[in-house]
Amino acid sequence: MTGAHVLTIDLDSKRLEMLSGLVPASAPIGVLINPDAEHAESQAREVQAGALRIGRQIVILNANSERDINSAFRTLVELGAAGLLVAADVFFYGRREQLVTLAAYHAMPAIYEWREYVLAGGLMSYGSSIADAYRQAGVYAGRILKGEKPSDLPVMQPTKFDLVINLKTAKALGLTVPEKLLAIADEVIE
Repeated sequence: MTGAHVLTIDLDSKRLEMLSGLVPASAPIGVLINPDAEHAESQAREVQAGALRIGRQIVILNANSERDINSAFRTLVELGAAGLLVAADVFFYGRREQLVTLAAYHAMPAIYEWREYVLAGGLMSYGSSIADAYRQAGVYAGRILKGEKPSDLPVMQPTKFDLVINLKTAKALGLTVPEKLLAIADEVIE
């Protein structure tokens, strides 16, 4: 077995830490997880461990439909949540417009896994590049088509992770992004 791994779940606690530095510490941060995903339990454990490390209260919300996403945002508002971490999941990626629109409507700072959310108007993202993962998969397919055995090829992992920040969204939310975060950002949308 071989392939390209995008390290999405492994970065959820780092995303939580980044978002935590932007929002008030007194309120919980919501974490949106797709309970139908095969990795849902490990995501929940990962983000709970990350919350313990940084001393942050979180609330895990499950969503596996568009209606559940709407309900999760209502719950976040009712709880007075400081922000939202949208866990890594292809279901959420396919609904990024809905997520970004709801975050803006409810003035909810949110962090996502991929830059496409930020390009759609989201606050920030941290993760590997989808395009790079597809490129790596293509390279492997080419090697296999040229005769290499898949069992001889190691699983490729990303070596670069992109932090993308949308300052326009931050301003609309009344947030000041710390200079140290801007300094390490790979892309800043103004």
